[in-house]
Amino acid sequence: MKNIFKNKNSMNTGNTEKEPIVDENTSENIVNEIESATELTVEEKLQEDLANEKDKFLRLFAEFENFKRRTAKERIDLFKTANQDVLQAILPVLDDFDRAMIEISKSEDDVLLKGVELIHEKLKSTLVSKGLEIVEVRAGDAFNADYAEAITQIPAPSNDLKGKIVDVIEKGYKLGDKIIRFPKVVIGN
Repeated sequence: MKNIFKNKNSMNTGNTEKEPIVDENTSENIVNEIESATELTVEEKLQEDLANEKDKFLRLFAEFENFKRRTAKERIDLFKTANQDVLQAILPVLDDFDRAMIEISKSEDDVLLKGVELIHEKLKSTLVSKGLEIVEVRAGDAFNADYAEAITQIPAPSNDLKGKIVDVIEKGYKLGDKIIRFPKVVIGN
């Protein structure tokens, strides 16, 4: 390294106090070092900002994917039960049709019975194609409040029917996995 100090007034006064004299190369080196230190911190700051933006992007992307999955599931559930109101409105008509079938079968007009049976089967198959299913409950089955609604209790005709279903008053229906109308039953006491 060059000696950057000179004697101040060494010729004139004989004073030995030294004053720094800056060499051009030395000043450029110092400026370059300061600039490179500043650049590193700017570069590090940019890298940090980039990492933050990547993190935000990944979080936003994950949130959007969760949103897509959630809405797709809701849409599927909606399609499964979209007909629920219409089907619930048709159920009393279907019950009346079942009662009419029983009465018509008592008549002796086979042609009328056959025609009404065809219409009845067509209605039932159309409802089944829309997802409607009968909740299977029969007399003699054990009563389960999760799948049937007890209308009343009567004395059991036999000991084996105590706590069991004695009669089914009204059929129950489900749409997919959801029961839209519970069967109404009478249980033995």
